[in-house]
Amino acid sequence: MQHRARKRFGQNFLVDDEVVARIVAVIAPRPGERLVEIGPGLGALTRPLLETGARLDVVELDRDLASTLAHRLGDPPALTIHAADALTFDFAALAADGPLRVVGNLPYNISTPLLFHLLEQADAIADMHFMLQREVVERLVAGPGRRARGRLGVMAQLRATITPLLDVPPDAFRPAPKVDSAVVRLVPKALSDSQRAHLPHIEKIARAAFAQKRKTLRNTLAGHLDADTMASLGIDPQRRAETLTLDEFTALAEAARESTS
Repeated sequence: MQHRARKRFGQNFLVDDEVVARIVAVIAPRPGERLVEIGPGLGALTRPLLETGARLDVVELDRDLASTLAHRLGDPPALTIHAADALTFDFAALAADGPLRVVGNLPYNISTPLLFHLLEQADAIADMHFMLQREVVERLVAGPGRRARGRLGVMAQLRATITPLLDVPPDAFRPAPKVDSAVVRLVPKALSDSQRAHLPHIEKIARAAFAQKRKTLRNTLAGHLDADTMASLGIDPQRRAETLTLDEFTALAEAARESTS
């Protein structure tokens, strides 16, 4: 099938069979296992996933691709197609038989909001394997003191264990993107009710702290905490957000919550 990649959908189709094989190997699907693929496109990853014997739901925004995918793959009975926007899709609704394994070559223009959308449904997900812009993967795994540290990494690391798996060059795609890519694994953490309840408060603090990354906590968190409170937690208010550990973000959020309750 001839299909011109559509820029508005952020389409870059994976065409390197060796890269596809390596991705399927790290996912390691088992026969009968329930997988969900986001953005199957022309089916480069879809076909070998089905060949493992897995059951596969796919979520495709491009209705032209969604309407022809099953025929292109030989109408496999283990394939269910959802012509829908992954940014609003209810993944949890597919998890009646147990947690899902979610995979995909994510459109780079929506990767960050899509990751947040999926992490909000983490209770329904066993693991996630995604192709992302390598810069996004670096942000996901960046620890304290790294320039790539930001709100995405902090909130993702609170919810999941994140492992970079392999780098993918631009020439593995058509059309070739202008950036390098990487495959990453996210395994949701089992959070207690207390930890889950803290997440919105940590999100608020992280958003404020990283809004102006070059400014100190004394300035970025002035509307939430005073310098003395930060110091009482053992956190120097002259530090910047990128230096904080997950535990320190949690402590700041708890202190801010208590100050307003």
